[in-house]
Amino acid sequence: MDIQTERRRLLDEEGGDEDPTGLLSEQEAYLSKVKNRKLYLASFAAVLGPMSFGFVLGYSSPAIPELSRISDPRLRLSEVEGSWFGSIVTIGAAVGGLLGGWMVQRIGRKLTLMSCTLPFVFGFTIIIAAQNVWMLYVGRVLTGLASGITSLVVPLYISETAHEKVRGMLGSCVQLMVVLGIMGVYLAGLFVDWRWLAICCSLPPSLLMVAMCFMPETPRFLLSKGKRREAEEALRFLRGPDAPIEWECSRIEDGCDEQGSTFHLSDLKDPGVFKPLLISILLMVFQQMTGINAIMFYAEDIFVQAHFKESELASVIVALIQVIFTGIAAVIMDRAGRKVLLVISGVAMMISTTAFGVYFYLTPKVPSGAPAPHADLTWLALASMAVFIAGFAIGWGPIPWLIMSEVIPIRVRGFAGAAVVLSNWGMAFVVTKTFQDMMNLLTSAGTFWLFACMCGLNIIFTVIFVPETKGKTLEQIEAIFRGTSGP
Repeated sequence: MDIQTERRRLLDEEGGDEDPTGLLSEQEAYLSKVKNRKLYLASFAAVLGPMSFGFVLGYSSPAIPELSRISDPRLRLSEVEGSWFGSIVTIGAAVGGLLGGWMVQRIGRKLTLMSCTLPFVFGFTIIIAAQNVWMLYVGRVLTGLASGITSLVVPLYISETAHEKVRGMLGSCVQLMVVLGIMGVYLAGLFVDWRWLAICCSLPPSLLMVAMCFMPETPRFLLSKGKRREAEEALRFLRGPDAPIEWECSRIEDGCDEQGSTFHLSDLKDPGVFKPLLISILLMVFQQMTGINAIMFYAEDIFVQAHFKESELASVIVALIQVIFTGIAAVIMDRAGRKVLLVISGVAMMISTTAFGVYFYLTPKVPSGAPAPHADLTWLALASMAVFIAGFAIGWGPIPWLIMSEVIPIRVRGFAGAAVVLSNWGMAFVVTKTFQDMMNLLTSAGTFWLFACMCGLNIIFTVIFVPETKGKTLEQIEAIFRGTSGP
């Protein structure tokens, strides 16, 4: 059954006349024949990458305290070495973002994703076999490199394989698997030592390598390389045997032909390129300026003040809040829309960082052992942290990555994706590096009020500049920025 026949059947069932918005009717007719089972399978295989990424991010939290107390002097981390062990991942990730941008254009999304499993596994293997601190550093840089590649390629892979009805949900699963990986490594850290924990962390990327062997390349990448037959086979796998995939394949092919297949620096003058690129970069900058790293930095101290004796358990609680609300975001993403969730998220974080500033203003530092004034305000810090983490998880955590994968045109996804990922990791490094200086200059209260102002700017930026991509095909989104009606 072709797409026009199916379209007519749906119109007859609804008792309606010919829909003047012909494309929408064709989309509905097409999607009514689509089966999502193998699409979900391909997405699950891909998001094993973000889970591995989450294991990398979370590994330092349980490992650093143990490595700081280890009896072997060759492996014992000082305070400075522990700081480097935790933060050197961002350097590897920044390089990984640049490398990933080159790889996705040259060898494709699938092979790039499979290739990033190697530095994941090799990095954790070096940590497992470490005989000195420098081997630990090398292992962390390699796993950071893999994380940077993963943070670029997985959102692209999912956005290019998913259709518009489920793209938001599946794209949000990227961040969901990151926080699941963080929570998983926190939980495992309660029961195993740092070497066994590294062994556990090497399992998801190993499984990713095997699973991706059976998954297709994205149809859009294949069509951009002129491989029509392979693209049809990939679509047939992803959409099921009953879907008239020739219609979607032609639509994607028309989009590829219209925008061209090669990228030149002069293309940055094109509003269809620089506008989505600028929006994506600013989303990443604003994401880091919300103060997420500062909140996580203070999390353990806040739990201690609240008389939580087990800081490891406190970390698990924080991660659990992230998992729950990121899961909620994934479920409602394709119904609520991206802009609405970004605004709700920004408001929640602005309120919570303002409350954090009030807490620190009313609770100045006191000498060790002295009674803390306003100790009854601990509830304010705990409530503020819970609201902030929930707000971040439901919007500004997953959505910048999702929008990046939706709005950047296919021909520039290597270059532009690398620039966006580099912006994210670079800004994360700047905020983390200057955080203590901001605390000294502005005080704790002033720093968190600054973050509250940035959250306010996030909201304004979202309302004015961020387009709503819910329910639109990638070709329609590109047409919005080009100022045309699109295919």
